[in-house]
Amino acid sequence: MLRPKSASPLTSLNGCQILALGAGLGVLRGGPLAGAAVEIGAVAQLEQLSPGDCDLVLIDADAFEASALAGMLKALAALRPAPPLLMVGQALPASLVRNVLRLEAADILEAPFSPEQLLAAIQGLLAQAAPAPVTTSGDSRCWAVTGAVGGSGATTITIEIANALAMASGKDRSVCLVDLNLADGAAAAYLGAQPTLRLAEFGNAADRIDSAMLQAFVTPVSKGLDLMAGVRDPTAFDAVGRDAVLRLLEVACECYDWVILDVPRHRRPWTLEALAGCDEVLIISELTVPALLAARAYSDEIEDALGARLRPRIVLNRLASRMFGPAPTMVEAEKALQRKAEAGISSDWEAAAASANLGGPIAQHRPKSKIVKDVQTLVEKLSAQPARRDSPSKAA
Repeated sequence: MLRPKSASPLTSLNGCQILALGAGLGVLRGGPLAGAAVEIGAVAQLEQLSPGDCDLVLIDADAFEASALAGMLKALAALRPAPPLLMVGQALPASLVRNVLRLEAADILEAPFSPEQLLAAIQGLLAQAAPAPVTTSGDSRCWAVTGAVGGSGATTITIEIANALAMASGKDRSVCLVDLNLADGAAAAYLGAQPTLRLAEFGNAADRIDSAMLQAFVTPVSKGLDLMAGVRDPTAFDAVGRDAVLRLLEVACECYDWVILDVPRHRRPWTLEALAGCDEVLIISELTVPALLAARAYSDEIEDALGARLRPRIVLNRLASRMFGPAPTMVEAEKALQRKAEAGISSDWEAAAASANLGGPIAQHRPKSKIVKDVQTLVEKLSAQPARRDSPSKAA
């Protein structure tokens, strides 16, 4: 049983959500945990925990067997991003302490402890886990990527573009990849990341979305790359309003140097306004006649809707290296498109499959792949173009 020492009044933890494991922790509600929303939970809850469900996990080590504690640590370690962990108790084994401290944000507090010590440990962990503020140069740029047909590889190319920009920037959190396939987007799965975006919860209150709220939706992927992706929800397109999507994009463009959108090919109420606010729109097409015809029609639709403000660029994906075969050449593809293609991305099925299975960009697992080189060339070419100044929410 924990024995906190008596002490003077403490700074409140108002608004903090704490999952407490161990019935003895309930006595702390009226003292050092005053103001926090404390849920006395069960061990099984850790296996079902999702990012954002709580701000801190507090465990009384004296209330559990060693095997149960090991299972708790394993469950927390598997969660990305994991909430901070504070484990308290008497005579904690050295092996347990080592495993706790391997977690990204974790601490040990040996009982008996004072309320001030407990509060200081909690506040230190919360500060450690808080996302670093995102700063930009004020010249953010937004690119949209969409597929001409299903299975064209648009999500893969979107991820590689975002990763290439993040690597080139060298800055912390300079790029945000936004998966606008709200119902069943694949970007999170391809990156081995946990989706956290729940735009439907805002209903008609899109104005509540600000830079601080945005960080609750973000999943860090690497030093320079953040991901915003929705949890799987087949009703999301009906439940999420136009204003919420456009406000999210507007705030993202205020917070990041680069915002890369993975846009569904089927038009939504917000699609044209989102595209109108982009610096570039890339349509990804395979080298099949149906895909090329769809890319041409899609490009024409966007140009007809937006006028001269934005001309989509068509990128041909999965170019075969062989000289002869059933797939058309770039020249033949451009005849079907009746326009020049912006770029071609080489076919490398093994690299793309390995990356998808392992989780992460191709550049991470197969840095010498032709896909990585071709995307890098495309990114360098487009980055040299002047930026447009419209934001997704203000474009007509």
